[in-house]
Amino acid sequence: MSETASAYLGHATRTPVIACHECDLLQRESTVPPEGALRCCRCRATLYRRHANSLDRTLAYALAACVLWIVSNAFPIVGLSVNGDLVETTLFGAVRVLYRDGMWPLSALIFITTMLMPACQALGLVWLLLPLRLGRTPYRADAVFRSLRVAQEWGMTEVLILGLLVALVKLAHIASVVTGPSLWSFGALMLLLAAAASAFDARDLWSRLQGVPDAGPAFDSDMLFPAETAAACGLCVCHDCGLLTRAAPAQARDERDYANVHAAVHVPAHAAHCPRCGAHLHLRKPDSLARTWACLIAAIILYIPANVLPVMDTSSLFGAQKDTIMSGVVYLWTSGSWPLAVLVFIASIAVPMLKILAISFLAISANFRSTWQPDQRARIYRLVELVGRWSMLDIYVIAVLTALVQFNALATVRAGPAAIAFGAVVVLTMFAAMSFDPRLIWDARKTE
Repeated sequence: MSETASAYLGHATRTPVIACHECDLLQRESTVPPEGALRCCRCRATLYRRHANSLDRTLAYALAACVLWIVSNAFPIVGLSVNGDLVETTLFGAVRVLYRDGMWPLSALIFITTMLMPACQALGLVWLLLPLRLGRTPYRADAVFRSLRVAQEWGMTEVLILGLLVALVKLAHIASVVTGPSLWSFGALMLLLAAAASAFDARDLWSRLQGVPDAGPAFDSDMLFPAETAAACGLCVCHDCGLLTRAAPAQARDERDYANVHAAVHVPAHAAHCPRCGAHLHLRKPDSLARTWACLIAAIILYIPANVLPVMDTSSLFGAQKDTIMSGVVYLWTSGSWPLAVLVFIASIAVPMLKILAISFLAISANFRSTWQPDQRARIYRLVELVGRWSMLDIYVIAVLTALVQFNALATVRAGPAAIAFGAVVVLTMFAAMSFDPRLIWDARKTE
C-alpha cells in the first residue's frame, strides 16, 4: 500500500468506511458540521453534504414544486400579438406543434426533459418524504429513489428558462410579446427544484428508513486498509445510494484482499444489485470505454448536419428563409442583443464541440492508461457533466418560436432537420459522459 494512502488512513477506532464514487479511494467517515461537505482526499470530489432539517425542508420545497408544476403547464407561457390577433402557447402546446409537424423525436425530448422529469423529481421527493413525516415507510422506496436520480439528471427546467428568455428577445423583433403566468411560475419552479435537490440528504433518508443495511463496512481500529481502493478490497460502491458493499466472489480480485473487512453487507454470487436501493453493482462500469466511444462517434457524425443544415425554416410575405445555428447567433448580434448572441454561441456551438473534445481526451487517456495529471482530468470530467445539459438551449428556443409564429397570412416558423440532429448530439454527448467511468482515470495510477 502507498505511503500517501497510509498517511490519511492511519490507525483509528473502528469506524465505517466509504469509497469515492469518482476515484474509488477508501476513506473513513468523518463528522461533518451542519451545511458542511466531506470531500475526497485524492480527487476532491464531494462525497456527501450535511444539511440541517434536510428532509423537512426538501419536503416543503417538493410540495410547493408540485403545485407550481400544475400552474406552469395549465396556463400560457408567452403570447404574440399581431394586428389584434393573439397567439398564446403552453409548454405542452409547443410539444404538440412539433409533433404535428413531424418532429416527434424533438417533441419527445422536450416533453421528457421539461415536463415529465421535473414532475417525477417533485413527486418522487414527496413519495419518499411525506410518509416518513407521517411516521410511515414509503412503498418501494428503493425503486422511487433510483427513479429520482434519473429525473434529477434529465430534468432541465433551468435551461428551459434561459431558452424562453432568448426566444422572447427574438419574438420582440416580430410583434408585441405578452408574457403569461406560466413564465413566472416556471421560474419559481426552477428555483424550488434546485433548492430541493440541494437540501436533499440521501444519507439522512436511508438512516431513517427501517430495515436497511448500515452505511458500510468497518475495519479494525489497529488495522490499515488492505488496499487503497474499494475494488482492490473486493468492495463495490453504489452510484445511486452510496452504500459500500462486498462484491460477489466472481467480481473480487482476490478473496484475501478483503478477508479482514468486518460488518460488510454481502452480495450473493448470483446477484449484482445493491441490497439497499436495488441498483446494479459493478466494480467498474461494464464496457465503459466501448459505450463511451460509440456515443461519441455518433455525436461527432451528427454534429456536422446539426451545424450545416437549417435549424429553422421561416416563411413570410417577404419570402422563405432557412436559418442555421450560426445564422441565429449572427441575427442576435446584429439586432443588438450581443450578450444573448454570446450565450447562444457558447451553449449551442462551443459547448458541444468542447464536450466532444473533452470526452475524447478522457477516453483516449483511459484507453492508453495514462498517468498524466489524474486530478486535472477528474476536474475536466466534472466540468463536462456540469455543462452538458446547457446545449439544449437552442432546442427550447426553436420549440417556442415554432409554437408561436403561426400567422399563416404573415409568417410561420417550422423546425428544420438540423434541430433533430442537434438534439441527438446533446443526448449522445450526455450518454457518453454517463457511460465513462471516472475511476478509470485513477486505475492507471501506479501504487508506490
